[in-house]
Amino acid sequence: MAARRALRFTAMAEGSSIGPETLGQIHDEVRRLTAAYPRLALPTLLGDLVEVQDLTFRLLEHGRVKPLQARELYLLAGITSGMLAKASHDLGNPSAAMMQARTAFVCADNADHHAMRAWVRSLQSLISYWAGRPAEAADYATLGQNVAGSVRGTTGVWLACLSARAHALIGDADATRTAIQQAEDARAAVEPDDLDAFGGIMTFPVPRQLYYVAEATVHLGDDPAFGESRSEAAVTAYRDAAEDEWAFGDEAGAQTDLALARIARGEIEGAVEAVRPVLDLPIEQRNFGITSSAQRVHAALHADGRRSVGAAADLREEIEAFTATPTSVLVR
Repeated sequence: MAARRALRFTAMAEGSSIGPETLGQIHDEVRRLTAAYPRLALPTLLGDLVEVQDLTFRLLEHGRVKPLQARELYLLAGITSGMLAKASHDLGNPSAAMMQARTAFVCADNADHHAMRAWVRSLQSLISYWAGRPAEAADYATLGQNVAGSVRGTTGVWLACLSARAHALIGDADATRTAIQQAEDARAAVEPDDLDAFGGIMTFPVPRQLYYVAEATVHLGDDPAFGESRSEAAVTAYRDAAEDEWAFGDEAGAQTDLALARIARGEIEGAVEAVRPVLDLPIEQRNFGITSSAQRVHAALHADGRRSVGAAADLREEIEAFTATPTSVLVR
């Protein structure tokens, strides 16, 4: 709270024009939030995100901003709006998420920042994917690839992985495998850019790539053993990840994918073991993606009547209790 007040005071004390201290302080705060977002529960970050977005908007609307300052301020406003889009998604509100994402894209346009445009399209693909609109998710991934141009940062890897997941959910095996290969090619050619320098939610590390590839493989469903192998690789990658590459939501996604792969192979006890860490998450970490992933496990258990008794029935009851209290109940 004190740091938030200091940020606002600095902006006001420098008057109607934006000074270097204000811009530097906003930049540092945005960097802190991007690094923290994948690792900390949303309720601890939401107030700061709203504050920074409001401050950047007011400075752009009413401050005397030099052209170079405006470009950087629009980029920072776009990143903050993107995080708030992700926050709305995490709270299960795709309409609000898409509204914030469109604002982020306008900011990216005003900053004339190709990588940021591509990053926002990636975010829109993610929102559509979890909203149950895989064709739209694939379209946004394509839009992102079209605007990326010569961008060589990790956003290009994210776009290809998003395309793979979306096409897998549609059932297009050829497009899925092509996208997975595109992701590998993009990874080999990565040159970290200014978005990657922010870290956290603005970059796409290898463990996250392994998770997306595993999820696409599990969705295709044509080789459950391969899906299990790839999911195990993703789970291991997150277990061994460096702090700046770890994300509780993506780790949970990899764990639920492993459970799905094991259910497909008839290994119910193995599925229970895989999903146990997810079901142990506190309410403040039960975001929309995590509860949706858990519901996929529930649906897979329900699909086969032979799995409706014993350990499978117990797991279904646990998932029902888990998904009944998502993070959104804590945020009003």
